[in-house]
Amino acid sequence: MKLYHFSPIKTTEELLLAIAHIHFECYKLCKSSFGTHLPNAGNVGVFCHSDEEYEFLTNLRKEMTEVSDNLDQKYFKLHKPIVIPATNDVPETTYTYLYIRKPDPTPYGKYVGDVDFVLEEDEYTKIKNKLLNGQTIKGAEIYDRPGWDTIQLTDPKVDAVAYISTEEFSKKVRVKFV
Repeated sequence: MKLYHFSPIKTTEELLLAIAHIHFECYKLCKSSFGTHLPNAGNVGVFCHSDEEYEFLTNLRKEMTEVSDNLDQKYFKLHKPIVIPATNDVPETTYTYLYIRKPDPTPYGKYVGDVDFVLEEDEYTKIKNKLLNGQTIKGAEIYDRPGWDTIQLTDPKVDAVAYISTEEFSKKVRVKFV
């Protein structure tokens, strides 16, 4: 995996290329883990790898998204959704929320970004229970963070990370947990 694949992002066009890359890499993770593509929540996160990149992308995000007076806002609603056309077996997807992540010195910070996928409550619980009971699902693990109820998909050869949750939880994460 090439580290910091798109950093530093310096233009709107580079941001959109990074989002398309994150999109296809996360769909690749779903296919690898489950043999199929899962429904997309419409959230996409872009990870910054320097303070300068974070400042630039935060300012760009302010131009692209609605203003929020909520200090805990994490994902911001896009004025104009980002549509990634269908390619091969990956379905067309519309992203309606954007998150710009601060630089992170931990191994997690190496990713280009993330995408959230959703399942119906019963299907999500079934997969989660399999993982909790020790069943191995390629690349899948319970995301261990207090207050979170998500499954994380990773692969050492993929520079993006995907999350699976219920639709209700995918909306909840749009605001930072306090």
